[in-house]
Amino acid sequence: MDLPAAARKLQSLRSLMTGHTDRSEERRILELFIGATAAELNHLLLNVDLDVLFGDVDDRVVGPDNLTALLELLCVKRAPELGLPVRAALITALQKGETPGLAERMVRALFLGLRGRELSEFKNLLDGRGNSHDLQQLLFHDVDDGSIRQDILTHIQREAAAAPSGENKVLSDIDDTFLANWKDTRYPPKTVYPGVLQFYRELDRGPGVIPGREGDLTFISARPQDPLGLIEDRTLATLREHGVSSAVMLSGAFTHLLGNSRIATMKFENFSRYLQLYPEYGFVFTGDSGQGDVAFGERMLTEHPESVRAVFIHDVVETPESVRMTWRAKRIFFFDTYIGAAVEAFEVGVIARDGVARVARAAREDLERVPFTSDSQRQSRVAELERDSRRAEAITGTPRAG
Repeated sequence: MDLPAAARKLQSLRSLMTGHTDRSEERRILELFIGATAAELNHLLLNVDLDVLFGDVDDRVVGPDNLTALLELLCVKRAPELGLPVRAALITALQKGETPGLAERMVRALFLGLRGRELSEFKNLLDGRGNSHDLQQLLFHDVDDGSIRQDILTHIQREAAAAPSGENKVLSDIDDTFLANWKDTRYPPKTVYPGVLQFYRELDRGPGVIPGREGDLTFISARPQDPLGLIEDRTLATLREHGVSSAVMLSGAFTHLLGNSRIATMKFENFSRYLQLYPEYGFVFTGDSGQGDVAFGERMLTEHPESVRAVFIHDVVETPESVRMTWRAKRIFFFDTYIGAAVEAFEVGVIARDGVARVARAAREDLERVPFTSDSQRQSRVAELERDSRRAEAITGTPRAG
């Protein structure tokens, strides 16, 4: 790419977008994009404010439909020349505010122009933006036209059948699964459970010698979603503050806050939509025994046994061993510590042997930093961890340091 020429074109574009944009300026903007090389086109779109651009160029009641011409140029005619980050940036701009019919048609064009691994990567890019405007929000809420939505979902399903990824999406609850925040009084409130972050990493990494792609963690929660996504965005920010660098959030609804069966139903509805978005993936779920997650996990396994690899349940209600064994036969594994969860995950084939050792090491280090309120509380948790550490050692053959 001729950098000076690209810089001049970007400067010209920004100048044309300054102040009111009349018809002649809109036409010059179109001509600038038409005449750009592929490299210049990507450079322009990555360095201009697309929200402002799409707001400056208009369709008119009488006169040229310059916005339609611009979007068709970028999202249809020249889309094959665009990199995936540029395509994702276009989707982000189209998704903001109301999504009219023109924008929905352009969204469809951007999806249908991709196949196989590129399509999977594109979906993950859209889900990696760190806010409530994720892939599920886009296709199940912002796209109102049912036929357009179905065209996209059919394309996703067809491409998944042609190129399954073999990787797992890691689904997790938040309260009493990621951090103590509901029924679990064994830890100080808001404590992130020892080893949980490393457990997520190992599930994301997978059981193979070559690690899977990073960033496949999705939280599926009963926490409600408001129309503006403020609660979801705040929850994602809180997760980042507690060490989760990248995640997607599938939220619940205010009407499903009460009752375990309602919570389980809401989570399953969310999972069913998410499965339509990522049919090329397998799924593992981690929840707790206090809020409908066992029922949710059982339904996942019953209705989608070919897609759901395993369900892990953090036990916060002292489930008897005989009951745990009954659930274990259904691929629902109860655990007390994340070292125990890692042992179960290795035995069912979703994390690697050395992943067990990494979770065990992280859990012991994390436990040292927990501000317990009493020595008896600390000693009880240490005893649990020591017990599960011995199980891990039997697998890894790695004795504890010290």
